[in-house]
Amino acid sequence: MLMTRVMPCLLVENGRLVKTINFKNPAYVGDPVNAIKIYNEKEVDELILLDIRATVEGREPPFELLAGVADECFMPLTYGGGIGKLDDIRKIFNLGIEKVAINSFASRDPDFISRAAEIYGNQSIVVSIDVRKTLFGKYAVFTRSGRKATRYNPVEYAVGMEQMGAGEILLNSIDRDGTWKGYDIPLIRKVTNSVNIPVIACGGAGSIQDFREAVKQGGASAVAAGSMVVYSGKGLGVLINFPKQTDLREILQETT
Repeated sequence: MLMTRVMPCLLVENGRLVKTINFKNPAYVGDPVNAIKIYNEKEVDELILLDIRATVEGREPPFELLAGVADECFMPLTYGGGIGKLDDIRKIFNLGIEKVAINSFASRDPDFISRAAEIYGNQSIVVSIDVRKTLFGKYAVFTRSGRKATRYNPVEYAVGMEQMGAGEILLNSIDRDGTWKGYDIPLIRKVTNSVNIPVIACGGAGSIQDFREAVKQGGASAVAAGSMVVYSGKGLGVLINFPKQTDLREILQETT
């Protein structure tokens, strides 16, 4: 297993696997359970699954889908989307899912993170932070699948979530999502320099070289990718795939 975790970040909408660009225009990719079966075969370290419509539509997490996913997933799994109650977390963990990613509800009720961490442990609580640059070029935190601006900047917000008990940050650049242009390294560096918990970089990965830059230049503890692990290339067809472990070790300069 790699020391640096490299993981697919899969998006679901109404039970279907989709992919967005800048959090917009979700395109159908396939069946999430079938995709996870393929990732099982490809030595994936960990996997993130996010329901991009649950919170926007005021729905609870799709427990039936998650049960099917958990049955097939042989790697640690983080789920996010529609989580607004401690009982939601209990149900998710009872399915065998290891971590939850909390986004919109964390900004509405930061104490919820403290309560969840106290009951289930910091290591199982991930705070997902979606970030976009404003018209003035400043970073701002957005919620509700990038639809709602908040008053928070990502650095202060990440620090506050760590203090509340988050064990990990999933840092997603809305501007880079689905673009294949590489991670927002300055954003990642600002956050990693300010917190002591692991930060997962997400949004923009187009090559394994981007993984290296996020880790070596940005200070990320882990990296997540969407487009490059569900498409055969930019503008090309669907191909559920994942880089070879040997290639990842080489680019990340890790030894066995």
